[in-house]
Amino acid sequence: MLGETLARVARKAIGKSVDQAIAAGLARLAEAVRGGGGQPLDIVLPDGGRVSFGLAPRVVLTVKDFDVLAALAQPTLDSLGTAFVEGKIDIDGDMMEVIAVADSLATVNGAPTTLRTAAARHVHTVRQDRVDIQYHYNVGNDFYRLWLDRQMVYSCAYFKRGDESIELAQSDKLDHICRKLRLVAGERLLDIGCGWGALIAHAARYYGVRATGITLSEQQAIMARERIERDGLSGRAEVMLLDYREAPARFGEASFDKVSSIGMFEHVGLRNLAEYFSTAARVLRDRGLMLNHGITSSDVESRPVGSGAGEFIHRYVFPHGELPHLHVAVREMSASGFEVVDVESLRRHYALTCGHWSRALESRLADARQAVSEKTLRIWRAYLAGCAHGFAQGWMNLHQVLGVKMATPGANGMPLTRQWLYPTG
Repeated sequence: MLGETLARVARKAIGKSVDQAIAAGLARLAEAVRGGGGQPLDIVLPDGGRVSFGLAPRVVLTVKDFDVLAALAQPTLDSLGTAFVEGKIDIDGDMMEVIAVADSLATVNGAPTTLRTAAARHVHTVRQDRVDIQYHYNVGNDFYRLWLDRQMVYSCAYFKRGDESIELAQSDKLDHICRKLRLVAGERLLDIGCGWGALIAHAARYYGVRATGITLSEQQAIMARERIERDGLSGRAEVMLLDYREAPARFGEASFDKVSSIGMFEHVGLRNLAEYFSTAARVLRDRGLMLNHGITSSDVESRPVGSGAGEFIHRYVFPHGELPHLHVAVREMSASGFEVVDVESLRRHYALTCGHWSRALESRLADARQAVSEKTLRIWRAYLAGCAHGFAQGWMNLHQVLGVKMATPGANGMPLTRQWLYPTG
């Protein structure tokens, strides 16, 4: 009996000292933030106490679980995001400002996004990639419909001015891609990772090509086929459930004139980039064009975003996703027989795009709660706002890389200047 009593007293004493240390850590963080000019943040503690970070609060974090206080005393983007997703903190405030405040707290704590560590290289099998793709894209068409444009384009838009609607910017993006590929009526286009079919429908309707899209998401395939039927494009566009590695066996060598891959190679994995680009080369004819549009790492070693942001995305959003630096993508594309003829950064465009998506989702939270679970909704709220902030800050980039398959020596068939890409009038 005496031993049990002493044990309880010891545990209580240890718990009290831990609580005091955590409280002191949170106080030091708040003091450091205030000393640097402050942030518009208040934290409401489980006992009702309130910690101010110096400025009139536009963001309020309400802590619902005492266990979160340790993470708040030494915050990273991963620990803060995880606490939000798991329902241990609630947030009141604009989500993009929430992310900016969280970034500031992590930086003051010495855990900025610029401090990156090497990540394990994942093995990307056909089976594993199918599972990962379905996890991300089979959240439900009704959910994506809430915050995407009417054409359901889930990739970076193209803003000519910056103040366009997302509808116009996505339509301009589809046309920008088709012009880069120099599509000609009667050509065959393969779109790897075709999403809900917006690009193949656009290319078939306005450029007269025969377009084939492949995806691993059943829900995307269903909607894309419905779009093709509704728009009267049957016979000119089709969608198949197919892994990119299966394309040569399914379609044959040199069976397409052009290949596009929009927002897909993030799922390929660094180890598989050589196979990915060589597969695209195999299904292309000589002098055929490939446009690869994808998120790239801003770190030359292709390391994930720091402060645990990369880990958060891997855990909740993109399982096994890996971002290569631009030089890696260009190297592997070139090694597969492509002459890279054009590279364009769309980083700022993606910051604008994700901002549109985040605001659209925030405006329809009640509808979103009818479509997905609260945890799923919190994941996407944090992810979209985080991407808008991350691309604006340069945590990652997005590049369109255009290559010509050079099976034989000689001219590549491209114009001498880029004037063709930006028509006037």
